[in-house]
Amino acid sequence: MNHGLIEAEIRAIAAALPKGVVTNDDLDREHPEWNLELIARRLGVVRRHIARSDETALDLGDQACRSLFESHPNLRQDVDTLIFCTQSADYILPPNATVLHGRLELPQRVAAFDINLACSGFVYALHIARSMIRCGAAQHILLVAGDTYSKYINKSDRSARVLFGDGAAATWIAPSANGLRIGAAMCETSGRDFETFIIPAGGCRRARSNETLIEHTDESGNVRCSENIHMAGRGLLDFMSSTIPRHVEEFLRRNELRKDDIDLYVFHQASGVVLESLQCALGLEPDRVYRNLRDIGNTVSASIPIALRDAQSDHRMSRGGRVLLCGFGVGLSWGSVLLDVL
Repeated sequence: MNHGLIEAEIRAIAAALPKGVVTNDDLDREHPEWNLELIARRLGVVRRHIARSDETALDLGDQACRSLFESHPNLRQDVDTLIFCTQSADYILPPNATVLHGRLELPQRVAAFDINLACSGFVYALHIARSMIRCGAAQHILLVAGDTYSKYINKSDRSARVLFGDGAAATWIAPSANGLRIGAAMCETSGRDFETFIIPAGGCRRARSNETLIEHTDESGNVRCSENIHMAGRGLLDFMSSTIPRHVEEFLRRNELRKDDIDLYVFHQASGVVLESLQCALGLEPDRVYRNLRDIGNTVSASIPIALRDAQSDHRMSRGGRVLLCGFGVGLSWGSVLLDVL
């Protein structure tokens, strides 16, 4: 530890999930040709929460923040920075963070900005938040991570629809006292592979039009238009199964740690097959890799904070322990951060 710097910690996490739930039985009735039993075994998802048509990541983030404020009444006035990590913002502009700032009636002195990242976003944002607190630029940061990918998914796209759920989490980050102290981080990028996970149309590069709404079917039978999520499934799995284990090993080496020095690994809840692949590649015991995607699916930017909150509730972290968080996805981008349980 650098004694001249203020260390940062996660003080508390609150989450919000839509009330609407879509189960595998629901999908099986809608698409009996999908073989949901086999998919459930591979992906490990049985049910997922899906936002209403008029419900957004901003709404869910709002709920999560208010839940956090209920548990910590003084936090609303203490917040000096609001970061919103999302790829499903309410508007092209302004950013979600500024709209949420108004909804929550936060003080005018609060800095508010968005981070346009998905499954790696929480780790990147923790790295930024820690840096701000260490240099004295912030004291109490409200980090909101939320996405509603269901709005980008074609209802006939089996590869995406069975996997993703909607949700948000609000995390309070402050100077270190007795919470989860945020340690070293390492973030990486492979921009040349950006088309591996993409929505091709709807931005300034390719504006929406009648043509971008035309649906097509890929070689695996997944139906999409250019305004829907396109995942190169095999490419993503290869990336997660090879790049991420090497990244984790290098991250540990840089911090002079062994794999056994980590008490709990909280990976982005990408899918059951990905978590199994990472566990095997790194040679980890099953009980050291946390899983909670069965009943909520892959919740994108909210995946890690919700898993971290659930791991705390499940008493999977003990005082003096060490936790490694690792997120990876769209960009392609990935990163890891260490937490010390105080």
